[in-house]
Amino acid sequence: MAVIFSASRERAKDGVGASALASTIRGMTGQVRKTDICGMRRLFQTARVCLAGTALSGLAGAAWAQERVVPAAKLFTSSEVIFSSLAVGAIAAALLSTIWLVRQKGTLEAESQEMRGALSDAHRKISKYEALIADKNRRIVVWEAGPSRPEFLGQLPPETGAPLEDRDFLAFGKWMRPHSAVELERAVESLRSSGHTFDLVVETQRDEILEVQGRVSGGKAFVRFIALNNLRAELAELKIERERLVSSINLFESLLDALEQPVWRRDADGTLAWVNHAYGEAVEAATPSQAIQEAREFLGTIAREQIRAVATPTSPFHDRLSTVVRGNRTVFDVVDVVGIAGSAGMAIDVSEAESIRAELDRTLKSHAETLDHLATPVAIFDKNQRLQFYNQAFVRLWDLDLGFLESRPDHNELLDKLRSQNKLPEQLNWRNWKESVLSVYRALDTQTNRWHLPNGQTLQVIATAHPQGGATWVFENLTEQVDLETRYNTLVKVQGETIDHLAEGVAVFGPDGRIRLSNPAFRALWGITEEQTKPGTHIKAIEAACALEYEKPDGWRLFGQMLTNFDDERPSLQGTFELHSGIVLDYAVIPLPNAQTMLTFVNMTDSARAERALKEKNEALRKADELKNDFVQHVSYELRSPLTNIIGFTDLLKTTGIGPLNERQAEYVDHISTSSAVLLTIVNDILDLATVDAGIMELNYADVDLDDLLDDVAMQIADRLNENSVMLEIVAPRGMGAIVADQQRLKQILIKLITNAANFAPEGSTITLSSWRNGLDFFFSVADKGPGIPEDMLPTVFDRFSSGKGGKRTGAGLGLSIVESFVNLHKGEVKIESKPGQGTTVTCRIPSAITARSVAAE
Repeated sequence: MAVIFSASRERAKDGVGASALASTIRGMTGQVRKTDICGMRRLFQTARVCLAGTALSGLAGAAWAQERVVPAAKLFTSSEVIFSSLAVGAIAAALLSTIWLVRQKGTLEAESQEMRGALSDAHRKISKYEALIADKNRRIVVWEAGPSRPEFLGQLPPETGAPLEDRDFLAFGKWMRPHSAVELERAVESLRSSGHTFDLVVETQRDEILEVQGRVSGGKAFVRFIALNNLRAELAELKIERERLVSSINLFESLLDALEQPVWRRDADGTLAWVNHAYGEAVEAATPSQAIQEAREFLGTIAREQIRAVATPTSPFHDRLSTVVRGNRTVFDVVDVVGIAGSAGMAIDVSEAESIRAELDRTLKSHAETLDHLATPVAIFDKNQRLQFYNQAFVRLWDLDLGFLESRPDHNELLDKLRSQNKLPEQLNWRNWKESVLSVYRALDTQTNRWHLPNGQTLQVIATAHPQGGATWVFENLTEQVDLETRYNTLVKVQGETIDHLAEGVAVFGPDGRIRLSNPAFRALWGITEEQTKPGTHIKAIEAACALEYEKPDGWRLFGQMLTNFDDERPSLQGTFELHSGIVLDYAVIPLPNAQTMLTFVNMTDSARAERALKEKNEALRKADELKNDFVQHVSYELRSPLTNIIGFTDLLKTTGIGPLNERQAEYVDHISTSSAVLLTIVNDILDLATVDAGIMELNYADVDLDDLLDDVAMQIADRLNENSVMLEIVAPRGMGAIVADQQRLKQILIKLITNAANFAPEGSTITLSSWRNGLDFFFSVADKGPGIPEDMLPTVFDRFSSGKGGKRTGAGLGLSIVESFVNLHKGEVKIESKPGQGTTVTCRIPSAITARSVAAE
């Protein structure tokens, strides 16, 4: 039966059913009747083939055997039997196939039911596992073997800062601490590539702690992120903190180990617990461990006892101690701090610093001794502007009491003391001048000023600020230098003018044979141009140019030899030339300093007259120079000192301490005081003009507020206006701004103009001071209603010692001259307008300087 089922199953697979088999058999029966015996044999063979593998095959075989032995008469009856058997077999086979199919269907249904049950159980288990995995405090990332997309299970609490989106979760650097992100990325890479498991504790950027576990199972990589509860989180935090502290301690120990200064740490019993390499080298140990094991002490017993007695947890020990290192006594700056678990200390070698400090003290002392022997006065002030050092020359210059100097006065007090003793320059505005002097303590650059003292001395004051505060003041006496400069400048001007206006031809050559200078007379005598004799031209070229005027060139060749020879002695030479034009020239070769040589050519036709004129001119210039120098010297040294004494004693007589004066005596004293003041003003004016003429007048440029300037001028001139019974009217718009000029000289200009106007203004009249601005130019105008100036006298009003007639006072005639000099120094100009009977108006234009600076008069 098993074979039948198998055959039926095989035929069912091939698409041959029971109905098809029956149809074949019926067809075959119809054909048997029409065939012969051979055909029946073939039919039986075919039936055997068709029924092969079934039970009917045996029946067919038996029928075939019977057919071979029975007679032919019985053939048809046997065939009917055979075919009936075949039909019954086919029906039985179909029935058996149906029964097998029904039974197989039941088996399949049972197996399907069993599989559905198993699948349901698997779904329930998966749901249970997912419920367990998908905890809010846990997230799992799963990677398949090889390149694959990760699978995410579960979520982490939002307070951890972990992203909810899967694509952002693996970007650890965005939500973890940098060190944690780097460490985790390396661990995950090693897990996926090599299967190395790991257990980490990481920190998020919100300071939350996560436990991360990496495992491999079934060819898959699992990384589990677990948000810890309070106890585990605290434990993890303590673990991280411990690792951080251990890392910090190791880092600090590495740092201290790299220092060149000995460092040590002791336990609570005072035993060495750790030292660095510098400590080991200092105690001559091979390694720091050897120094600890052998308890080699860096400091002596007394020093250690001193540290133990002094150091407390709130007050560390800090002092300088000496010890022996490598056989040398060395000074160390020792710091030792005490804590609960012991103490720690550090020693810094300050032996070199001590030696440098001692050397610095010796250097400063040496410098002080050197400065004390200098002839130039020097004073040093500290950052509080108090006198710190002064030399003997400073004491001699200012003649101050040593007790006062030893009290270390501040600079402000020192200036007030010098002013009270009339040892500082006269200033119209003392406060502003003092502030300008003391501004060096706030300046970055060295300041240089010139002080013209009342005793006639001229000081070059050099003030240099110190980087740490304070300043050094050097007072250089330039009295002789100023006098020499004045003489030198006058001499240079006189020489230049003299040479250019000489009738003699003059040419100066250097040691290289090139011309340095020549005058117009030289060029005119030889008929050459200025271009041919420009400085730097060689004497050969000049010889060629002059050859047309002189038929014998031997003289110029001799000049060239004398200019360029190397003889120790350079002799002078004189002779005469006769030119083609008939002019006879008397020449002279004169050696000059610095290996220079001067050639002079004189037209002998008018030699006597020219010589006499030149001598007279030179003599007049020399006498004028001597006269002016003698006059300035007498004014400086002979008049200022007596005038100062007269004014001082006059003021003393006015005081009540001397005794009362009668009315006439008081009147005489007032006349003396007034005359002395006028005389002092004249002397000062003369000195100012002499300073301007010498070319050493300096302008101290600064920002000057016009409103303050006009108010200050009005206050200072008030007494003089009251004496002359006139009033002053100031016409100026408010807010004109500031002018960059010399405030003192500007104030002198206005006071001189107003004083001059007051001298000629009628009593009870008004003097008008007007001021206005046009761009960077400032205009000052002083107008009076006096008698006016005749037209023929207008060109001489600015001449020195030219005083007009008709005024209340007769002065030296220097006021307008000083005004013109000071205005010219400011690069301005002054104009005067006057008509007889209509008053006088003087207008000054003064441009504002672009930058504040000091400029010497030229």
